[in-house]
Amino acid sequence: MQSTTENKKTPYASSRNACKLCAPLGASVVFKGIEGCVPMIHGSQGCATYIRRYMISHYKEPVDIASSNFSETTTIYGGNRNFIEGINNVIRQYSPQVIGIATTCLAETIGEDVNALVAEYKQANEENPLLPVFIHASTPSYQGSHMDGFHEAVYAAVATLADKNTKSGAHINLFPGFVSPADLRNLKEMLTVSGIEYVLLPDYSASLDNPFWKDYHLVPEGGTPLNHIRMTGGARASIEFGTILNKGALTGRIRKTKTITTAGEWLEEHCDVPNHRMRMPIGIDATDHFIETIETISGKKITEKYKLQRGRLVDSYIDGHKYVFGKKAIVIGDEDMVSGLVSFLSEIGIIPVIVASGGESGLLKEEIEAVVEDPSHIQVMNGADFESIREVIQETKPDLLIGSSKGYYIARELGIPLIRVGFPIHDRVGGPRMEHLFYSGAQQLFDRIVNALLEYKQEHSPIGYKYM
Repeated sequence: MQSTTENKKTPYASSRNACKLCAPLGASVVFKGIEGCVPMIHGSQGCATYIRRYMISHYKEPVDIASSNFSETTTIYGGNRNFIEGINNVIRQYSPQVIGIATTCLAETIGEDVNALVAEYKQANEENPLLPVFIHASTPSYQGSHMDGFHEAVYAAVATLADKNTKSGAHINLFPGFVSPADLRNLKEMLTVSGIEYVLLPDYSASLDNPFWKDYHLVPEGGTPLNHIRMTGGARASIEFGTILNKGALTGRIRKTKTITTAGEWLEEHCDVPNHRMRMPIGIDATDHFIETIETISGKKITEKYKLQRGRLVDSYIDGHKYVFGKKAIVIGDEDMVSGLVSFLSEIGIIPVIVASGGESGLLKEEIEAVVEDPSHIQVMNGADFESIREVIQETKPDLLIGSSKGYYIARELGIPLIRVGFPIHDRVGGPRMEHLFYSGAQQLFDRIVNALLEYKQEHSPIGYKYM
């Protein structure tokens, strides 16, 4: 007979202030990065409203997200009528080139066959010359986070449109993941000035960070053109930023004996495009690796401008080392982003003590161990929420917290600086302009971290001082 102690189980607790967002949100960001695309949520109006609220708050831009507007009746009898009416409304009001359809938990739970609905709609309207392209991403949030939805939408766009007969071998596919519009602009500039041909998917560098408009644009300019997505099947190679991506998602497509979860993997198997996967290029080591890879694949050198950026970054590391060395940090966010940030922090001498993510791949600990010399002092939390992080954080006595605005109340309670990175940034302006990647992104992050620590020391000094 087992003892009472052995029979005890950890009581189940619901998620409290989740450290992740819903899967259709990630898909909607991707769809906003495709030229002429209008995202449509096949589900309730509340889902679309939630997504608009989060994106508008972060990007400070108008964001239109259509909805098929499920009701109680739709839930029982199916959403076919709502789907058709929603598509007709989107075409009538927006005249889109593409409609990106993301399915919600409710639509997936009742078994909506969106591909069949799309096929029926296209057959019934085959004589319409303005019929848009349809891209469907299966994004139930009970099987993943916004990151899974993001990568699922990139996968769906490539699997729908990529054409291996466009093979030219001249360009490189870039799948950068969920980064800021500023990061995308930096990536595009680096490749363009170096004469390297590329296809970038998604590209919301303009559509989610617009110049001032005198008149409202129903569909913002910018985004990856459809013919570029078709060209992904004929690329010289693909590069994916991230080592976890959506490996933990339960929606991976089975092909033969291999589970394909990413656009790069699909292109490698179906179009013979070699796939290169790497850690987010945050900091010197990871950026060096990216540049070496892109130079090897393209046969071209990155311009001198970036060597100078690297040199200035090294110099700033030396200048600020005494202020950051040995400081302890909490890092919270998307799995691939926090893995890149931990690599960067180790590079500058900051000790990550807690690394937490709402992602549930189970791979984060392994990735963290790969980028730090001594992982024994790091507590890695997968599938975490902010309250569970808050409960374990008190004993660590951290010097700073790195993460999104959702972690502010923890930083405030601990009385430590919050370095805002990633998504969402609700309580500051400039979220779309925050850089994370490459030498320039590391420079921004380093300066912000050092200055936050200096400000904290200055504000908590009993006498105050003006000279460091």
